[in-house]
Amino acid sequence: MAGTRRRLKRLQLAAVLVAGSMLTGGCITVKAPDKPIVIELNINIKQEVVYRLAGDASQTIDKNKDIF
Repeated sequence: MAGTRRRLKRLQLAAVLVAGSMLTGGCITVKAPDKPIVIELNINIKQEVVYRLAGDASQTIDKNKDIF
């Protein structure tokens, strides 16, 4: 008896899901945009350049200690 109720519940759930998908099946459309998608990237490379200059300055100071 309990097995029959479970089957009936599953059948009802399946029927509801199928009916729901039929009702919303025509409502969903996927369309490509008219304009291209633009992604703007603002990358700050200042820190990397400053780091390289700092490394070069350190080597220059070590090589020419009499100047500084």
